[in-house]
Amino acid sequence: VQLVESGGGLVQAGGSLRLSCAASGSTFSINAMGWYRQAPGKQRELVAVISNGGGSTVYADSVKGRFSISRDNAKNTMYLQMNSLKPEDTAVYYCVAQAGPYDYWGQGTQVTVSS
Repeated sequence: VQLVESGGGLVQAGGSLRLSCAASGSTFSINAMGWYRQAPGKQRELVAVISNGGGSTVYADSVKGRFSISRDNAKNTMYLQMNSLKPEDTAVYYCVAQAGPYDYWGQGTQVTVSS
């Protein structure tokens, strides 16, 4: 499974961005997918997770009500809609896919929120 993120960039506080994560390879084996982020000097943290069918989602408390995770299995793509962005959301955002006993990671996309 290969994952490629896109959609990151520089945005002012209060703005919005939509991240995409395109999967390729053995996509039939993918179950849950999610987004993590890592800010400079901090540990990587979970942002949101979505089940295979998309019916179940989990969010970090820090993004609840502002971020929305979704997936389109027909397009093998997962999304993260980020609204009301704050400077503390600045980080490299990674997508992850669970396939069998393995977790696959993308290379990350930078999100920078200016105050």
